Amino acid sequence: MPDDLYQRYQAAARAHREHAPGCPRCTDHVRCPDGTRLWAKFERLQDAYLDRQRTKRTR
Repeated sequence: MPDDLYQRYQAAARAHREHAPGCPRCTDHVRCPDGTRLWAKFERLQDAYLDRQRTKRTR
């Protein structure tokens, strides 16, 4: 069964990738408000997923 946190983290990455190319205000270093929100969600979920993976390895 797929990991829900992994699926949400990947969906957030996909949402940002789909937004960025069509947004004239988003670049690699500057993001529009929607791009900022999407990127922050991706970062938060990725950090949570990676933290959980690290915890599993150290047990």
